[in-house]
Amino acid sequence: MQVGRYSVKPVIFGSFRLDGGCMFGSVPKNLWSKSIAADGENCIPLVCRSLVLEGAGRTFLVDVGIGDKWSEKQLSIYGIQLNESLRAGYSPQAVTDVILTHLHFDHAGGISFRGLDGALALRYPSATVHLQAANWQQAQNPSPKDRASYLPDNVEPLKSAKLMLCDGVVEIAPDIIVHRVDGHTPGQQWIEVRGGPQPLFFATDLIPTSHHLPLAYHMGYDVCAETLLKEKLHFLERASAENAVVVFQHDAAVAAARVGLNERGQFSVRELVSL
Repeated sequence: MQVGRYSVKPVIFGSFRLDGGCMFGSVPKNLWSKSIAADGENCIPLVCRSLVLEGAGRTFLVDVGIGDKWSEKQLSIYGIQLNESLRAGYSPQAVTDVILTHLHFDHAGGISFRGLDGALALRYPSATVHLQAANWQQAQNPSPKDRASYLPDNVEPLKSAKLMLCDGVVEIAPDIIVHRVDGHTPGQQWIEVRGGPQPLFFATDLIPTSHHLPLAYHMGYDVCAETLLKEKLHFLERASAENAVVVFQHDAAVAAARVGLNERGQFSVRELVSL
């Protein structure tokens, strides 16, 4: 897909699973399970979908996947399956910019790796890393609710990276705009790419899958549901009005879609889009 000056390519860094009840919060299973099935341990399948944006002499990578710094026990618990697809087409040195939506492990785990000596090193050593300042602070002093999602192995190496900390809505490059949202975790940012007739919105954990489009469907992991619902409504109203392509980061089946209101007045997929 081409959006303005940028070519857009999806990359799936791997798959994993999380508890369906946690993924849908207060929505009962007899409702959410109508659209996505859980396994025998009540977990639903998810992927780590990222984007590569190429244009204006730069290569942007939006989020870096779950990473490979996992024990055998953790691989089993989360059902992690890794994918080397990015490295097949791009050397880490070729990535000029990394945009991290936030520093939870399923979005930022791939920022570092362990070398043969066991020491941590940055996976994209030449890249400028774009992150909201509020999330950088949150990752270093997480709350009890999200401490398990901010892992030191993903946070500490960034202290030696070329960090570009944002605050709010910022155009970090021509036609690439980041938007701060705080309902899921302080200082998350969703990504907007403009420049053509159809803008592209990378929803990140504001709307992790297409199954989360109805307004009430949000995660138990969210730190403030009231804030998230306001942010989500604003996002969806804009996406519908502007005919934007919405990319779902964790949906194993639906990569992107245009959205709108259905006959029941709920936001839903209006048209599937192939990236």
